[in-house]
Amino acid sequence: MHALSSRTLSLAGRVAAPIAAAALIATACSSASNASPGSPSTAAGPASPASSVTVQTRTGPLGSFLADGSGRALYLFASDTSSASTCSGACAAAWPPLTATGPVSATGDAASSDVATITRQDGARQVTYAGHPLYYFAGDSAAGQTNGQGVDGFGALWWLVAPSGQKITTTASSAPSSSNGY
Repeated sequence: MHALSSRTLSLAGRVAAPIAAAALIATACSSASNASPGSPSTAAGPASPASSVTVQTRTGPLGSFLADGSGRALYLFASDTSSASTCSGACAAAWPPLTATGPVSATGDAASSDVATITRQDGARQVTYAGHPLYYFAGDSAAGQTNGQGVDGFGALWWLVAPSGQKITTTASSAPSSSNGY
């Protein structure tokens, strides 16, 4: 009887170990895929160094607009106020906030004096520009893309931000054509 129970335990261990390893890998992969574009993973522990965030400018058919240090377009949400973001949950999944755990700076035509942060309801520090909380659009998969421009979603419109801090209300269909590939 003892040999049978040892064999049963050994078989249970051989079945459970791969299942546990697969669950651990799946959890790690899903945590990495939930990170905001251009921002540090929220799964990082306290030993993670603070990362800096740079707001810069990029030029395309819609004019000069704000982008992160990698050239990813940044948007404002028309229903936000300068002291609070109104985008969370499903909204923040589609429009991930630009967050910072370290210093925030500006380069190019972006003004350092217009860059600041606010604290989101989840405790994250969201970068603002001229009082506007900044976001990415999940539909932009590469630097320079502006697929979120003029989108009406989650109760208000989404706009690129000009270096002046004003929303850019021109859309691709009303922008002059460009031969530079944008």
